[in-house]
Amino acid sequence: MAVLSKIRQRSALMIAVIALALFAFIIGDLFKSGSFNSTSKDVGSINGKDISFEDFRIKVSNVEKSGQGITSTAAANKVWDQEVSVALLTSEFDKLGLRVGEKHLLEVLKADPNIGKNPMFLNAAGMFDLAKFKEYFKSNPSQAQYLKDREKDAELNAKYQIYNTLIKSAIYTTESEGKLRYEMEANKVNFAFVAGLYSTIKDSDVKVTDADIVEYMKKNEKKFKADESREVEYVLIEDKASKEDEAEVKSKINALLSGSVVYNQATGKNDTLSGFKSAKNTIEFVNSNSDVPYDSTYIAKKDLPAIDADQLYNLAPGEVYGPYVFGKYYCISKSMGKKLGVNAKASHILISYEGTQVPNQKEKRTKEEAKVKAEAILAQVNANPDSFLMLAFTNSDDSSAQQGGDLGYFGPNQMVKPFNDFVFNNGIGKVGLVETPFGFHIIKITDKQDGIRLATVAQKIEASEATSDKVFTQATKFEMDATDKGFTKVAKDMALTVAAPVTVSVMDENFGPLGNQRAIVRWAFEDGTKVGAVKRFEVPNLGHVIATVKNIDNSGLVPVTQARSYVESILKNKKKAELIKAKMTGSSLEAIAKAAGSTVQQASDVTLQNPVLTGGVGQEPKVVGTAFALAANKLSAPIEGNTGVYVVKNISTVKAPVLKDHATYVAQMKAQSAGDVNRVLPALKDNAEIKDNRKQFNY
Repeated sequence: MAVLSKIRQRSALMIAVIALALFAFIIGDLFKSGSFNSTSKDVGSINGKDISFEDFRIKVSNVEKSGQGITSTAAANKVWDQEVSVALLTSEFDKLGLRVGEKHLLEVLKADPNIGKNPMFLNAAGMFDLAKFKEYFKSNPSQAQYLKDREKDAELNAKYQIYNTLIKSAIYTTESEGKLRYEMEANKVNFAFVAGLYSTIKDSDVKVTDADIVEYMKKNEKKFKADESREVEYVLIEDKASKEDEAEVKSKINALLSGSVVYNQATGKNDTLSGFKSAKNTIEFVNSNSDVPYDSTYIAKKDLPAIDADQLYNLAPGEVYGPYVFGKYYCISKSMGKKLGVNAKASHILISYEGTQVPNQKEKRTKEEAKVKAEAILAQVNANPDSFLMLAFTNSDDSSAQQGGDLGYFGPNQMVKPFNDFVFNNGIGKVGLVETPFGFHIIKITDKQDGIRLATVAQKIEASEATSDKVFTQATKFEMDATDKGFTKVAKDMALTVAAPVTVSVMDENFGPLGNQRAIVRWAFEDGTKVGAVKRFEVPNLGHVIATVKNIDNSGLVPVTQARSYVESILKNKKKAELIKAKMTGSSLEAIAKAAGSTVQQASDVTLQNPVLTGGVGQEPKVVGTAFALAANKLSAPIEGNTGVYVVKNISTVKAPVLKDHATYVAQMKAQSAGDVNRVLPALKDNAEIKDNRKQFNY
């Protein structure tokens, strides 16, 4: 509606031009929308099983109504992830023939506090009563559907619990694996080596093309798998106040200082209106003339606008300062007086006990024990005030202990009452003991800040209608010219900056630095949007974004621009390795070192568990593994490592003592594999055939 209202404000010629263009857009959008262009009645499929759009739509709507403040697209993404997970897991449950009985379902239902802790279903002893539960739904058939829906979820959860247990039971560590772990830690190898480091060849001496990167990604497709994407460039023409607009706002607020004379049509006489300086009711004046209502808060100097803080804070009561700029407002302020100690700064040592809101997790203590300890610490602080910081660090049960108990600045009533009363009723340096629901506090008041109350008339600096009209005309002209003459050329001709390209996937909401701009992303993926397409978007509180599609990538791989930083170094090292290997010729390490322009180095007591070479080389598992595999005094072929090409010669391999039992190492490996159950669902997704048709339904 904002766009249409602006269109109506333009000249008749402009209206005609825009109307024709708008008509064309509407007709095009109708055929591009889900209503006319959807090629499927399903929102997608997982391994050939379709997901009905209607069912999906209802679920998305329910998520939107759940009170989470979630957008339509975010809700669609959340439901889609759930649908994919449920479909894949259900398929696994069916393959395994998992079944659950009433008892298992009931246990899952009882875990829901709305059921398990509901007073309607509890007996006199406060325990869940199955008879009451069944009787309620028998007596209230209207609620039966709720139970039926919950039972579906409960059945799924129950099967997932069984499935999870089966997976965990299948993950085990053998004695042989424990033995291997021990040998990787304890077996040692000594070897000599020659290194031809990649860093000895300049990056500029080896070239990696986009085609090289794409080829590498195709060979490692799973690692670089991605949704189709669009690369979009854009120009932002901000709808912001001009210098003339700023001057006008400043002039208006200046005029409020001393008042004005205006003609009263009702009386036929001139009326003299009081200015801000002489206004009898300052608060009423502010609320009548300011874009921001009067605020009675006392403000500490540190919270005033930095540039004007000194002048504002030092105003005498009734004195006026301004105009000055604060954020997006021109302001004039009048002092309404100062107040002492509006903010306070304090440190504390909290000694909690069992039953408080933050009981100590390391040392269980009663209230009496906590009080004795708190009083002892208070005595120490009184005897040596400088000890407070260390005592807080070593004794306090609050997270502020890491800062020596420092709580920073806070205002009245931000702390619980006993704490608040002590701090605001005593002076700087006072130390005392108070009790709160959190425990006993040894408090030290470290500072207080005075504050000033200001009555401020603030008028927003924003674009005038004339400025917005100019911006609209410029943006419209850019859109039309860029379609015919080329986006970059028109931007240059109009002295506008083309922002860095933004790469987006089909269900993204965020559009680079502009944040949530779902409309731009949706347009980029419409069937009629080709490379070079241009469209203008009016963005509230920002201006006009004119976007163009620079590249369309339907390859199923991440964009080259994203992969380059990772892949390029790998491919450059491979090309460097070929150049280095060509130099590494000879029948001995000394000869190879001479040919490669390197030296022979030694590595001692290296293990497979920690395959690090000294001298700043770092982790080289291939090199160390090869050294272990060689017989004594045998020379290896060139090895492509992480940091260079290596040739090694085994000096000796030292075998670790034989152990009868490797239980310690088995336990270590079991602990490391405990989270492997969480890898199952991602693995199922990687191997599934998933078709996503959501873009056809304008999500």
